[in-house]
Amino acid sequence: MKIRVERDLLADAVAWSARTLPNRPSLPVLAGLVITASDSHVALSGFDYEVSTRASIEAHIETEGSVLVSGRLLADIARSLPAQPVVMAAEGSRVVITCGRSNFTLPTLPLNDYPSLPEMPQSSGTIDASLFAHAVGQVAIAAGRDDTLPTLTGVRVEVDGSTIVLAATDRYRLAVRECEWSPSDAKVHAELLVPAKTMSDTAKSLASADDVTIALAPEGERLMGFEGADRRTTTRLLDGEFPKYRSLLPSESSTHARVDTASLIEAVKRVALVAERNTPLRLTFSGAEVALRAGNGEDAQAEEVVEASIDGDDIEIAFNPGYLLDGLSSIDAATAQFAFTQATRPAVITGMVDGTSVEDYRYLLMPVRLTG
Repeated sequence: MKIRVERDLLADAVAWSARTLPNRPSLPVLAGLVITASDSHVALSGFDYEVSTRASIEAHIETEGSVLVSGRLLADIARSLPAQPVVMAAEGSRVVITCGRSNFTLPTLPLNDYPSLPEMPQSSGTIDASLFAHAVGQVAIAAGRDDTLPTLTGVRVEVDGSTIVLAATDRYRLAVRECEWSPSDAKVHAELLVPAKTMSDTAKSLASADDVTIALAPEGERLMGFEGADRRTTTRLLDGEFPKYRSLLPSESSTHARVDTASLIEAVKRVALVAERNTPLRLTFSGAEVALRAGNGEDAQAEEVVEASIDGDDIEIAFNPGYLLDGLSSIDAATAQFAFTQATRPAVITGMVDGTSVEDYRYLLMPVRLTG
């Protein structure tokens, strides 16, 4: 194999393909990237038996072939090369990289020991790439990070015709986003559980594409694929039953409060400065304002008042400030609406646009029990 490729193209493709490589692979070859040169393109592929990545870039191919080299080392080298064309040539059990007056020699890994990448499932439809990245980002913040509860580390994906519903929860909050897409089959229906980190990283990395192709494998294959801008990812699905989250969303509320989102975010950040680890932030919705308080006794204390419009009974409630900020930062609206039932029951945060609640994104937040 011998190729000549633009440095920026190579660096971006290697970084994208190597981003999912394991830090401590079960097999040494799984730390590698497969470089395949054919026709006028170079494909860079990685796989760890759970997630596969593949990026294709244009290149001048002098000699076709495939090699396997350390992915993270190649990414570090490609990123540091000068802004000149790069020549990569396989010479026996090594690959020589030349760029300007820089030269690197890398040992190859045994290509025959590398597992075959899973086939990309057939396309099930497309979705606007920026919409997909935004929707996944809104939901993935609520996914659990405790690997002892793997079901909660995923994003529930429900596909029903032209509608996709994404949901995630870590038991303390729940995020649900509904959006439209263009399915290949108007009657398509699927319910999947996708690893949140993989889905979030993939959606973010494909945000610059025009559209993202979503590929749903036939039932029983436990595989999902995403493709855009000559880059593709497949991921194994999670097993287990996701919580019946719809029953958690209250059907009615006794109090609604509307607050300027940016003002409340800044106030929460300031007041939370005195909140020690696991210390809640108290919010009292009364009259035409919401009072924020943190700290008590001999500890540092802070209080701030923000204007609000309140319909219904006054209420005092407490939240984890970090979880509250996650929700407020995700609603993507100038006005945040809180819907309450009781101080001991979850609150639902939605955005408001032109006086109308935007229900395509809902963030449910469990309160912290107040003492004293």
